Amino acid sequence: MENKRKTIAFIFLDGLGIGPDDASVNPVIAAKLPALSSMFGDVIPSVSNQQLVNSNYAFVPLDANLHIEGLPQSGTGQTALFTGINAADYIGKHFGPYPYSTLHPVIEKQNIFRKIHESKKRFYFANAYPKQFFDYVNAGKRRLTVTTLACILSGLPLHTADDLRNGQAISADITNERWDTLGYPDIAEIPAEEAGRRFAGLAKDHDFVLFEYFLTDHAGHKQDMDNAVQVLERFDGFLNGFRDSMDETTLLVMTSDHGNIEDLRTKTHTRNAVPLWVYGNDSAKFVKGIFSITDVAPKILRWLNI
Repeated sequence: MENKRKTIAFIFLDGLGIGPDDASVNPVIAAKLPALSSMFGDVIPSVSNQQLVNSNYAFVPLDANLHIEGLPQSGTGQTALFTGINAADYIGKHFGPYPYSTLHPVIEKQNIFRKIHESKKRFYFANAYPKQFFDYVNAGKRRLTVTTLACILSGLPLHTADDLRNGQAISADITNERWDTLGYPDIAEIPAEEAGRRFAGLAKDHDFVLFEYFLTDHAGHKQDMDNAVQVLERFDGFLNGFRDSMDETTLLVMTSDHGNIEDLRTKTHTRNAVPLWVYGNDSAKFVKGIFSITDVAPKILRWLNI
């Protein structure tokens, strides 16, 4: 057993690697991130600061290349992250944005969401989805991200607009700003801090909660510094609300599937390492022995005594 701790709050940041110490190309350096900085010893991960380990907070670099040539992609990277299986090696290449069809059985049987649920632990995927998404799924479509596909294949619920209205889910954009354009004018925009507090509340009621923030990857592809900084600063507000409301028995774990937003000189993904941030009691113990994105899922399961 790793620890008596029973709660992990996992934040998946799509497309965020460890980049150069240059604010002109790396929005992670250019952005004002007071919550992230204060939580992790006033240090933001960069090529010159890739590791910081303390008993109450830590960040370490993780390999996302999976020993395969070419640029890492979301389909294989997220499969590796949420199953512990080297998906790129399994199919012989990096593939994305959605998982390769032959990875579906791997995702179905090996994803940590299923394992957490089947062990009678309380699993909760916090993201909310609009009606359009459920119509797409009900039409038999399977071009889905690993997180949504894993839940569907495991028979685990995905949350709706009603859950978002009732404070039991979180918008992928954090503040709800896009829901009006999706046909939900009654869903009000909220401060990022409020969404973070909501996530902390969900963590208190479950053993494992997940929030997925994919706007970081989108911002990287746009190569727009102002947009990238806004996306990161919004997330920092979310993190601030979470930190101020988190229970002392919660361990915060944050990481990514591949690099992208950390170097706006390129529109593509990068082969940079990705950061694993851990915040809470025994953070140093959690990051010990984790070197690759394939190591994250097995460590989570051990931490939850599964």
